[in-house]
Amino acid sequence: MQILLSRTAKKQLLLCPKYIARKFDYWVDMLDTVGLREARKHRGFQDEPLQGDRQGQRSARLSKSYRVIYREVGERAFEIIEVLEVNKHEY
Repeated sequence: MQILLSRTAKKQLLLCPKYIARKFDYWVDMLDTVGLREARKHRGFQDEPLQGDRQGQRSARLSKSYRVIYREVGERAFEIIEVLEVNKHEY
C-alpha cells in the first residue's frame, strides 16, 4: 500500500497538535499492517464516506475534533491512498 500526502495535508500535519500527528502515524501504520478494508472496521476511527461536493472521499476520526480526509486512487490490487487534508472539524 502506498500513502500519498497532498501539499495541504503536509502543512496541516506540521501545524496540528503533536498527539494528532501521532494518531495520524498510528492510522497509517494500521493501514500498512491490516490493510484499508480491515482498518475501516476499527471503531475508534469512525471511517465513513463523505457526501455532497466531497463524494468519493472518506474521513477517519483522529480525535473528537480532527479528521483525516482521504480518497482511494488506482487499482484494487495495489491500494494507493491519497490523504487530502488533516483538519479540525467545525461543528
